Amino acid sequence: MTLEEVVGCDMADKKMDTVSQALEELLVAAQRQDCLTVGVYESAKLMNVDPDSVVLCVLATDEEDEDDIALQIHFTLLQAFCCENDINILRVSGLRRLAQVLGEPGDVDNSTGGSSNNNSNSSEPRDFHCILVTNPQCQPLKCQALQEVGNYCDESRCRNQWVPCLSLRER
Repeated sequence: MTLEEVVGCDMADKKMDTVSQALEELLVAAQRQDCLTVGVYESAKLMNVDPDSVVLCVLATDEEDEDDIALQIHFTLLQAFCCENDINILRVSGLRRLAQVLGEPGDVDNSTGGSSNNNSNSSEPRDFHCILVTNPQCQPLKCQALQEVGNYCDESRCRNQWVPCLSLRER
């Protein structure tokens, strides 16, 4: 490996860590301001009703989900809709970390399907496979993390990577 390759890899790792941290901050801020929709079906319903309010779509999977054909079909449709409506998309691995960030007690069950609930006090675990961040016109969500994640998505599109991927690390 050349010095340029080593430095380039190190900088890419730092960028990924920065964007991962920004995503976590954004999700927490959006949840506090009630600008978060959690669940594949809930997200699809919101995008159908008010796509202009959606600023980010996070599609989360782990290795166990790669063989879930129904989930992959949902993801394909959501990605197509997001591309058509200029909504930033991120593919994320690390469902457990997402649950920790969003205050979900216990382990995340990957088989929750579409029976999620936005209420974190619900006894049923939420479906973290799809998370939407909305930015209502009346009270816009303003935070540096949203700008960082948006810039990362823009940079990825410039490199013809339409659905950038991030890996959230356990802490």
